Amino acid sequence: MNIRILQLVEGARQARGLTVIIDVFRAFTVEAWLSHNHAASILPVGDVQAALAYRSTHPGAILCGERGGRKIDGFDFGNSPSSIRDTDFTGKTVVHTTSAGTQGIASAVGAQELVGASLVNAAAVARYIRRRNPEEVSLVCMGLAGERETDEDTLCARYIQSLLLDRPLDGMPARIDRLRHTSGAKFFDPAQQEVFPREDFTLCTQLDRFSFVLCYSREDGCMHRVEG
Repeated sequence: MNIRILQLVEGARQARGLTVIIDVFRAFTVEAWLSHNHAASILPVGDVQAALAYRSTHPGAILCGERGGRKIDGFDFGNSPSSIRDTDFTGKTVVHTTSAGTQGIASAVGAQELVGASLVNAAAVARYIRRRNPEEVSLVCMGLAGERETDEDTLCARYIQSLLLDRPLDGMPARIDRLRHTSGAKFFDPAQQEVFPREDFTLCTQLDRFSFVLCYSREDGCMHRVEG
């Protein structure tokens, strides 16, 4: 199994084989919570207009997403796990668009298979990859807006890689805690609590909270839950 760690939108474009699109803060943490809260369908899209167009023909759809971290005007939810954690999405279709994570899904046109991941389901993703046993694995870290590398996505990629190689990373709790002082510092800035609430950091860094994987289907454009 050849495992590559790639970065940002360009990395998504270069991805081949079984491709894992990683966005810890916050896209694929949000999608994990949407699935946990019984969303019937999750449609990741790259474009705001595509999301609005979908709801124009499917009036019951829920729109969830951000640009610059902020909830998009006219959307029901932003991209904050704490804002949806207690919401029941049973029977609902959720259309999701973000600055980084969903852009990776849209950009990875050369991938044979696409999976979304964050720290909350990283071990489940590693188990899924082992079962699939592909020749090539691309771990794509989407970073900030798909343009700047971030510590949390690279850490998630290295963690998944270490599990696949049977060389688990030591000290994961300490590594995660250090994110408070690097790319996760925004969640502890009093001036940014409206956009980046402190609780989001906790929800995004609960290592292996969920035991399922979200696999993207090009046939229907949805993420499908697979137990990991």
